[in-house]
This record gives sequence, structure tokens and C-alpha cells, in this order.
Amino acid sequence: MEVNAIELLSVGIDVGSSTSHLAFANLFLRRDEKSKTRRFNIAERKVVYESQIINTPLLDQDTIDIESLTGFFRGEYQRAGVELDDVHTGAVIITGETAKKQNAEQIVAALASDAGKFVAATAGPNFESVIAAMGSGATDRSKKAGKTVLSCDIGGGTSNMAISIDGKIVSTGCIAVGGRLLAVNTQGQISRMSQPAHRVIDHLGLHYNIGDKIPLKVLDQIATTLAEALIEVITGPAVSDLPKMLMVTDNLDFSKPIDEYIFSGGVSEYMYCDNGKHCDLFSGAVTELKYGDNGNHGDIGQLLAAKLLSQIPQLTIPLVEPTNKIRATVIGAGVHTLSISGSSGFMDDQLTFPIRNVPVIRVDVEQSKLSHDHVVSKVADAFKRFDLAEGQDMVALYFKDLVGNSYPKLELFAHAIEAALPNAIKMHLPIILIFKSDIACGVGNVIRRETDLKTNLLTLDELDLREGDWIDIGEPLVKNQVFPVTVKSLVFHSD
Repeated sequence: MEVNAIELLSVGIDVGSSTSHLAFANLFLRRDEKSKTRRFNIAERKVVYESQIINTPLLDQDTIDIESLTGFFRGEYQRAGVELDDVHTGAVIITGETAKKQNAEQIVAALASDAGKFVAATAGPNFESVIAAMGSGATDRSKKAGKTVLSCDIGGGTSNMAISIDGKIVSTGCIAVGGRLLAVNTQGQISRMSQPAHRVIDHLGLHYNIGDKIPLKVLDQIATTLAEALIEVITGPAVSDLPKMLMVTDNLDFSKPIDEYIFSGGVSEYMYCDNGKHCDLFSGAVTELKYGDNGNHGDIGQLLAAKLLSQIPQLTIPLVEPTNKIRATVIGAGVHTLSISGSSGFMDDQLTFPIRNVPVIRVDVEQSKLSHDHVVSKVADAFKRFDLAEGQDMVALYFKDLVGNSYPKLELFAHAIEAALPNAIKMHLPIILIFKSDIACGVGNVIRRETDLKTNLLTLDELDLREGDWIDIGEPLVKNQVFPVTVKSLVFHSD
């Protein structure tokens, strides 16, 4: 009997600068009967459990407390009634300042391997912007409302921005503005100061270090300066020295006018009240604040929210309340990181899954110029563009243009691929070919039939990837017809 529906349990785990938490979601895959290939699509996503939110545990300023962190997540699995084997997919995201910790990469990889069958480990400011935009509901709103929506997820260490048009994210960016860049204890002493906070303090002509007592009026200055930098960046490219210095990525693309703004992230929890109205809790003088009164974090998150609210009238564009605020990233990680291949892939049954951390390299083969030498040269160009030696590491070659659909053209392409990858074939590396169009099965069969490349071959199609993506490929579903693919980023950035 043909399978027409699949249900997967997904987890999203967010290890952020201020807080850490997780969410479980059910993903419902159904065949698209209107599609020529009758491929599976994700038809519905339903969040079924949201964990407690804890302060991200640290052993010191530079080291994540792995024992406390893993213990918390194990406890949440138990409270949700979920076993590791129940989890089919998802992502562990490490965000903001936490991605700079010296054991960050090891921690997130360990969490991913312990979180379920096929859970990706990931980090990176542009990727964070993508999943926060999806998790907040901004991208979906851009399609339903027909608006160009700029979303801004303000966390502890960074603000991750994205512009969504018609349900697609067209531009992303990130600036080091967050509520956890500076923290003080109940006596007003600085207990934490990140490098971006140092830059702001230097910019203001001030001199403070960890352990110093900092006046409330100076905290007010710092929060105001950070808010002004963020407002400058979301209303147009950064032009002032400090915002340009605080940018973690390139500026957003403002070629299309913005119709709406949406704020999410932990700081946004202080920016919205019931019924979509803005909070006015901080309209009084800053001297009314007390040290240690900044929620449970002892940072400047509430104060930053207050300063942003005071500048909202400058935007002249509507501010919309998101579907999810502090949960945006974790829900985005659990609900929106999975892609599904077409139903006509080809694989060698000797391959072992999951296949993790594969860089995607675009190969610019043009169908109109299709020839043996053209394919070989374009594959070589792709490796050169990434400063990679062919055969040194496993990669996924991504072809956006058709490589032909007649047997002679497929045979030509097959021999060209064999000629272009001699070292990878010799080293018995998996040969992963991915196509945007529905052609993977034909390519795989012709390569197997017409060349000496008989093993370690995987061809997938109907995936929309970008150069610079990394992917994990999970165990195939529905009698090896469908492959779950997690598209991600793996950038653990530093100052």
C-alpha cells in the first residue's frame, strides 16, 4: 500500500546568550497529488511542548556549563514524555554571545548527538535571522498580508534581522545589540561586559571594566546608544561609525520599501503589552530603576527595550506584534529547519545515514552550453571558489539549471562527473549530487550504468539550496523515496 502521509517529531533547542530552552513540534508530511512527481511536502506544523526557560549556565565568562545544560534538557525530555528515539529531526541552535564561548562548538555538537536520531548542530548570525523570522511568524505574515516585513529578533548578544517578501526571506543581517552585552549585580558592579559593550563605552569616552560600579545614568547612556544603533540599522544601511562597527554581517538590502516591523526575542517581551499595545512601563526617569531590578538576568534587557520603545515613533511604519517573541528562535529551529527532497532520489545502499555537516557548492552548469569539458570546468571552478581541493573533503554539488533530460545528455553528464571527481572517487568519499529540478533518479541510474562510479553515490532533487549552506541528510523515508534534509549554518563566530 502506498504511503501518503508521514508524521515526524521535531525538536528545537536554543542555547542563547541569556536563556536556553526547547520546544517539540509535530511535522505532518503529505503527498502533493497535484505535483508531477507526487512529492511529499510539509503540510502542517504543530508545537506540542514548550519547555521552561532557564538562564544559560556558565562556568565562567568564557565557558558553557555542559553538565547543567544537558541535565536541564534531559529533564525537559522527561517532562514532555519524549524518548530520544522518538525524535526524528530538529536543530540545536547556539546564538549570540554564546557562540563565542570557547567550548561552544563542542557543546552544541554534543547536544545534537544526544537530542535524537537526526538533530543538526548549528550556529551563525544569518541562519539565526532566518529561523527567527520564520519562528516569529514574520515570514508567514509577509505572504498572508502581502507586506514587506522586517523582523528583528533581539536576544542577549545580537539582534538578528530579516526582510521577508511574499513568504520568502530575501535579506538577512545581524548587529551586536542585545540585552546581555552588559550585566550588573545588585550593588551596581559590572559582572559581565562583552566586547561590543566595550566598544560602546569607548565610543562614549568612558572607562569601565568588570568589577567597577557603574552609575545608572551611564547604563542609560549605553542602552540609549545601543537602541539608536539598532534603529539606524533597521531603517537603512548603517552609516555611522558605531553601528558599522557593531555589524556582525553585511547590511540589509533596502531596495524594497518596508511595510511593517516585527520585534521578537527576549528583549521584545518587554516591548509589547496585551492587545498589541506598546508598554509604557519605562516612561519615568532612569533613576527610578534599581540595580538588580532587570528581570532575573541582571542585565540591560529591560532598559534596552525602554529605549527602543522611546524611539519607535521615529519609524513612521507600523509595528506589529509577532506570533512568538522569546520563543521565536527555538520554534523556528524545531519547525522550519527541515526540507524534504523529491520522491525520485537515487542512493547506494552501502551509504550510512545520517550524513552530517556537508557544505553545499553551487556548480554553474548551463544547459545551453552542455558539453563534457563545460561540466568538468564548472565543477573545478566551484571547488576553486571555495579554496577546496577536489577529493579532500565531502561536499554536495548543487546544480540549479537542468543538465539535460535525454539519455545522450545524461550520459554525457555522467561521464563528465566521473572525470571531474577522480580523487573523491579514489578516496571512496560519498558523491552527493543535488538538483533543483526533478532529475535525480535519472542521473543516478545513468551514472551507475554508464560509468565506473558504482558505489557511494547519492543524488537528490527538488531542493532549493544556496551556496554557503551546510546540510545534514537523514535516513530515507517511505522505502528510500524521500530524504529529510536539514539546511543550516555552521559559523561559530568570534570577535
